[in-house]
Amino acid sequence: MTSVQSPPKLSLAEFLELPETKPASEYINGQIYQKPMPKGKHSRVQIRLGTQINQVAEPDRIASAFPELRCTFGGRSIVPDVAVFAWERIPVDADGEIENNFEIHPDWTIEILSPEQSPTRVIDNILFCLDRGTELGWLIDPKEKLVMIFKPGKQPEIKQDGDLLPVLSSLENILQLSVQDVFGWLILN
Repeated sequence: MTSVQSPPKLSLAEFLELPETKPASEYINGQIYQKPMPKGKHSRVQIRLGTQINQVAEPDRIASAFPELRCTFGGRSIVPDVAVFAWERIPVDADGEIENNFEIHPDWTIEILSPEQSPTRVIDNILFCLDRGTELGWLIDPKEKLVMIFKPGKQPEIKQDGDLLPVLSSLENILQLSVQDVFGWLILN
């Protein structure tokens, strides 16, 4: 009987020394997983959602949305499709500029499911974030036209059609989005 050796696991520090990949790779439990290349629906929802959040949250310095930002915390290095941070939590350097490396959890993590992506792995990342302080997680499924909502200590909820979507508590009075709004961005007529 021959034994097959699995490749040695990299440490998080070793992973962070590797060159970035396109699309991004994530480090989860010693393994590297490359995210799928975003396609049309994914890209459209991602850019419109980030823009919508920033238009209402940044003028009053409440929060900021970052697309495809590497977040390294709790022994993982993940790249949510949109990571939203409360303004006061955004890391800055000595010059007051945004840091390149974010070594904290997002306050709101948003993932947009790609057709070839494993929903289980994506949900695992959202739950990982919630367990480490993230207030809200969304899993947007363009194929099913629904959004799965994750909050700490609660069962996931499915939102669809005209259902209003929960947002960060600090944005509740200035940002209202429904599932129809999100998927309406895909219609160009």
